[in-house]
Amino acid sequence: MNALLEARDLHVEFSSRGRRARAVDGVNLTVGAGEIVALVGESGCGKTTLARTLLGLERPTSGSTLYGGVPLSYRAKALKAYRREVQLVLQDPTGSLNPRQTVYEAVAEGPRIHGLANEEEVVSEALARAGLRPPERFFLRYPHELSGGQRQRVVIAGALALNPKVLVADEPVASLDASVRGEILALLLRLRDELGLSALVVTHDLGLAWNIADRVAVMYLGRIVETGSVEEVLTKPQHPYTQALLSVLPESEERMVLSGEPPDPTRIPSGCRFHPRCQVLASGLAAEAGVADLCRSKPLSILPAATEAQAACHFAQVLQIGQTGEASRPT
Repeated sequence: MNALLEARDLHVEFSSRGRRARAVDGVNLTVGAGEIVALVGESGCGKTTLARTLLGLERPTSGSTLYGGVPLSYRAKALKAYRREVQLVLQDPTGSLNPRQTVYEAVAEGPRIHGLANEEEVVSEALARAGLRPPERFFLRYPHELSGGQRQRVVIAGALALNPKVLVADEPVASLDASVRGEILALLLRLRDELGLSALVVTHDLGLAWNIADRVAVMYLGRIVETGSVEEVLTKPQHPYTQALLSVLPESEERMVLSGEPPDPTRIPSGCRFHPRCQVLASGLAAEAGVADLCRSKPLSILPAATEAQAACHFAQVLQIGQTGEASRPT
């Protein structure tokens, strides 16, 4: 797979009351051409910070963002060109649209900044691609005159007006009614099929990932803890955190309730960063497998960017070794 957008050993830290919060703590992630990747995790896990860094809105403390294999430059001219290729779709269309701007003005803003010719034609085509037809009917409307789904389509049209290669969509359907969510997800899939668009979809909803993504990356406390194809991750989850996230879906037969809140990013736990909340460790299964001490004390390696299924979990690694017929306990 040719990586179009890539995070390579990405770290992002913020100062917080004299301490350093590791919002993104070593992430390798790729989005291939024509691929939709879902970045999944609880609120506060770092996924929005990662998305902002990939967009060039945050500078990494270390590591790099690459586009087309070339490290991102933070010079103003280079960023302007990059943001024409990689566009953001925000979660709340009501908040991201100026209530005093017409639909035409909202969609035309990007083309004007980038000096595109044939403005009206560009706006019309973008609105039509976003499913607002005939586009001229929407030119003079204001956001308050539109439904929630129509407003989100206007936001998507604003991104499409620049003919980007990648969309970074942050919770693109979280604020919409259930009846409208399917339409917006179907639109994103259609854009991928018709235009070859790639997308990184940031979400807390694994059900959404199942409906739209080719690959899934599960994030916890600043790191990717499990990744793989959507079928591998959502039908055979290896990491206890992924299993807990899946258990809240309506079709799940077993509900897993995680204790506590995600830990403070200024105080990353020793060993596996998930171990204070891990149901496998709490139940004694990790002790039976001989990895309980490792879970509490030995940090796991940062997962590489790869297409095959992988999980940063001592217990999952023991199970995998056992399935291959090798030694059932780590050395």
